Amino acid sequence: MQTTCNYSPRLCLLLFAFASASIAESDTRIPSADNKSASPEEEIPMDEIVVTAPMSRPLFQQAQSASVLSGQNLTLALEPSLGQTLARLPGVSSSYFGPAASRPIIRGLDGDRVRILQNGLNTIDASATSVDHAVSFDTSNLKSVEVVRGPATLLYGSNAIGGVVNSIDGRIVDEKIDGTIRGALNERYSSVDNGYLSSAMVEGGYKGLAFHVESFTRATEDFRIPGNARTPAAQAANPLPAGQTEVSKTIPNSNLRSEGVTSGLSYIWDKGFFGFAWTEFHTNYGSPAERNVVIDMHQQRLDVRGAFYQPLKLIKEVSYKLATSSYQHTEFDSGQPSTLFKNNGYDARVEAKHEKIAGMQGVVGFQSDRSEFSTSGSEAFLPPTITQADALFLYEDISRGPVSFQFGGRYDHISVDSLASSSFGPAVARTFDNLSSSVGLVFTPNDEYAVAFTINHAERAPTYQELFANGTHAATGAFEIGNPNLKQEKSLGFDLNVRKRIGWVTGSVGGYYNRYSNFIGQFPTGVVHVVNGESYNELLYQATNAEFIGSELEATFHLLHPISTDKSVQQNNLHLQLRADVVHARDTQTGLSLPRIPPFHLTSALMLERGAFGARLEGIYAAPQSQLAMNELRTSSYFLVNLSLTYRIKQGPTTIDIFLKGMNLTNEDAREHTSVLKDRVPLPGRGLVAGMKLTF
Repeated sequence: MQTTCNYSPRLCLLLFAFASASIAESDTRIPSADNKSASPEEEIPMDEIVVTAPMSRPLFQQAQSASVLSGQNLTLALEPSLGQTLARLPGVSSSYFGPAASRPIIRGLDGDRVRILQNGLNTIDASATSVDHAVSFDTSNLKSVEVVRGPATLLYGSNAIGGVVNSIDGRIVDEKIDGTIRGALNERYSSVDNGYLSSAMVEGGYKGLAFHVESFTRATEDFRIPGNARTPAAQAANPLPAGQTEVSKTIPNSNLRSEGVTSGLSYIWDKGFFGFAWTEFHTNYGSPAERNVVIDMHQQRLDVRGAFYQPLKLIKEVSYKLATSSYQHTEFDSGQPSTLFKNNGYDARVEAKHEKIAGMQGVVGFQSDRSEFSTSGSEAFLPPTITQADALFLYEDISRGPVSFQFGGRYDHISVDSLASSSFGPAVARTFDNLSSSVGLVFTPNDEYAVAFTINHAERAPTYQELFANGTHAATGAFEIGNPNLKQEKSLGFDLNVRKRIGWVTGSVGGYYNRYSNFIGQFPTGVVHVVNGESYNELLYQATNAEFIGSELEATFHLLHPISTDKSVQQNNLHLQLRADVVHARDTQTGLSLPRIPPFHLTSALMLERGAFGARLEGIYAAPQSQLAMNELRTSSYFLVNLSLTYRIKQGPTTIDIFLKGMNLTNEDAREHTSVLKDRVPLPGRGLVAGMKLTF
């Protein structure tokens, strides 16, 4: 199979979309809404409910392109960071700053353009401000992760102009579980970093009261790599001083230790529920970019959630959510505290779903969130800032036979204020009024096929970092300078997706186009700042125009039995799965590519399901990335080979899943073009992961 394209980027995209147009999406299997207790063998692909969606529709009926990772698929995909956990989904890659700090990148967009949520609410941390800052929760006790690709600004605001990742852990019980105790235990060991993970969850209820308790602990040592840490190109560009040798075999200062605990209490009655949960999270991890830098993070978070069912005649449900957070992390340099980051804030939303009115059913809502962010110390490159955002949104759905018409709009009022300080000067206040809208059409001619098309307009306000940064940032080796005069970033996008959920082939194929005006990026000026003997290249936040065009494919060939509503034929099967994505992004004013855009990816996997036994042999190919921004180095291709074996033991209500994964079996030197450390830190080398998950 030819895996590279020697023609123009746009022609490659068209060829890829045409070649895959007869194939379609996902064998991700989680229970449908009508059969939540069904076993994995009884589930029909693409019937899984997307909680992130306004009307909790199945994937098959979504206007926007989305994926759900759950069950055993999530167990096998789990990595210490959220970015690496999701990196093999179509259209998703990772910022990869080592095992601890890696955020998901969606269709080439990252940072503040991708909204990371916990149970539908903001994480309220510092992960969007820098690639070396970790997301403030662990992946170990997640029940599912939903990824919405493309703008999701209607429901989640301007930070979702690139997409949404919603992590669901069930910390607030919202259904009666009277007289029942249930839970899970998770243990795993990884050889490449001598890492271990232990997590536990238990919940139960009595007479409408319910509790939920979970905890975890995770630790890894420095991980091993196939050869030298730096690429030959990096070695040639920056030769080591005489007497020094290249780092090889392991990545120094790539270790981590994390622990956390959550306690929740709920009361559920026939017409609603109310619950709250308190979480303590702590992680301590090294920065692979700087051998002497360690980050120590703490977060205390309170979640409140509830709902009233059918409170009024035409109101189906009124739901409300609130999260408050006290977050801080300290960066230590050679054991001494260097810089302190703090973020205190909240995120609150109220939604009302109404019954059909004039043929329309939908939801109206209000959201308010606040962030009080500050830095202090030697790397304080931002003044204290307060960001306040308040929004109203509306989403409606009209169905006429096989056609579903979905539309909505959102208004955000955002204020970003920098406070007066001796280092950054007088206070500066900016306000923005954002309008976003979307129109979608889903055509389902029968139970087998669906065609979805969306047009969306989205607006994003510049962040406090893009507006007010002024100082050194060691993680990126840059002297960052913000622009307080930046205007809103605006996009117009089109998304087309064809899906097939039953038969010998299931899945989806789609393409998208997004055009941005006032696209905010970091651009080198050629100026070099020398601070305390260290050199930093000046990067200036500026606005330009940009376009993104891409295509995604997720197809599963069911080689022994077709997927159908007849559950009896789905007990044993052999599947061939193909996942692929490609995106081309460029600055339309200069014609140059944008930085750190992921190359073409293709994953092929042969999966066997036979009774309690499962096996998956996969190959992951990343093409070389030669479409480069200014001062970027070319990234070579790689091909990874992974093998996983699973076995399920069921005894009454107890299930034990045992798994063994061989990762990077050929010990390939693989580097992610999306990482700022790609020329200094490769992906881990050959390793073995063994684990067990017990649910009862």
